Amino acid sequence: MRGKKNSQPPMFYALDLEALIRPDHPLRKIKALVDEDLSRMGHVFNEAYSDTGRPSVPPERLLKALLLQALYTVRSESQLVERITTDLLFRWFLDMDPAEPAFDATAFTHNRPRLDQSGITAAFFGGTVRRIQREKLASDDHFSFDGTMIDAYASIKSFVPKEQIGKEDSGDSNGFKSSNPEVDFHGQKRSNATHQSKTDPEARLYKKSHGQEARLRHLGHVITDNRRGLVLAVAVSSATGDAEPEQALKMLDALKARHGIQPKTGGADKGYDSGPFMLELEKRDIIPHVAVKEGMIGGEHIERRKDQEAIAARQRMRERLRNLGYKLSQKTRKRCEEAIGWIKTIAGLARTNLVGHWKVQQQLEVSAAAYNYVRMIKLRAA
Repeated sequence: MRGKKNSQPPMFYALDLEALIRPDHPLRKIKALVDEDLSRMGHVFNEAYSDTGRPSVPPERLLKALLLQALYTVRSESQLVERITTDLLFRWFLDMDPAEPAFDATAFTHNRPRLDQSGITAAFFGGTVRRIQREKLASDDHFSFDGTMIDAYASIKSFVPKEQIGKEDSGDSNGFKSSNPEVDFHGQKRSNATHQSKTDPEARLYKKSHGQEARLRHLGHVITDNRRGLVLAVAVSSATGDAEPEQALKMLDALKARHGIQPKTGGADKGYDSGPFMLELEKRDIIPHVAVKEGMIGGEHIERRKDQEAIAARQRMRERLRNLGYKLSQKTRKRCEEAIGWIKTIAGLARTNLVGHWKVQQQLEVSAAAYNYVRMIKLRAA
C-alpha cells in the first residue's frame, strides 16, 4: 500500500533528545568529559562576568559550540549557529531545548575579548592537560616540539608599503571601486621590513623552503608527549625564522610553572637546529634530541667565534645522533605531526578566518582541546 504524507501535521511535538542520540555515539563520551571539566571552571567564569546586567550566552555553551566547530569542521561561526538551529545533536551537546532559539553568531565576536582577557580558552585547554596528568595518559619524560604555518585571513593584495597604511585611496570617491582590483606586482620587491598587511598587520610574508610560495602567515607551535601524542602546550607567534625554538622554550617554562611538567628529553626536526636553543634545553636539564643539519659545525674558523658554548652544544647533539634514545625520539616525534595534521585539516586551522595572534591563539587552544578529547576517548576504549 502506498504511503501518503500527512497533510495536517500535529501542532505540538514531544521530543526526548537523550533518546534520539544513539547510546554508542562518540560525542556522548566527549560530552561527559567536557561537562566535568567545565564544572571545575566556575570560579574562572565568575571572575570574567559581572553579577549585574543582562544575562549573556553561558560561557560553557560558547566553549562547547567552539568545540563542535573544531570537531565537525564547520567553516565559520555563522554556519555553526545555523547547524545549532537545525541539528538536534548539536542542541543536545549544548544542553539546549529543541524549541530554544539559537544565539546570534555575533555572540562569539562580542565575547572573544572577554575570553582572552580572562584566559578562559587557555584554562579550558589547560583542563585537558590536567586530566591527562590525573589519568597518567602521557609520558612524563619524553616530549616533542614542532611548528606549523597557518595561512592568515588576508590577501596578498593587502600587503602594501607601510607608509600607505591608514591612508585613504586617491581618486574620485564617487567613482566605481572594485572589491577585487587588478594588482601587478611584477618588478616590485616586497619584504616584511618595508610592507605590512592592511587586513592582518600581525601576519608576515613567510615560507619555509626554497621554491615554496611565500604567503601571509602566522606560526603555530605545539608540544606533545611521545607516548600517546597528546598535546600539552600550544602557542601562536609571528612567522619568523627563529620563532620555533623561541616559542618551544616559552612553552616549556609555562608547562613547568602551570602543571609542574619537566621532561627529560625533547625531540625536534632540523628547524630547531640551533646551538643557543640546545644550550637552553641543557640548562633546563632536558636532553636535546634534535636533528642536526649536515656540514661543519661552527665553520672553518671555529676558534674565532664567540659562541663557543652554543657550538659545543651542537657538537654534543651530533655525537648523540648514534644513540638509540635519539632514534626512538625521532621515530615517536611523528605523533606531534599527527596532532598538527588533525588540527589543520579537521579543526580548520590550515587557514584561519580570524585576524590577530590572540584570536588565532584562542582557536588553536580550542582545537588542541578537541584533539585531546578525541584521543582520550580512544585511549579509554583501547
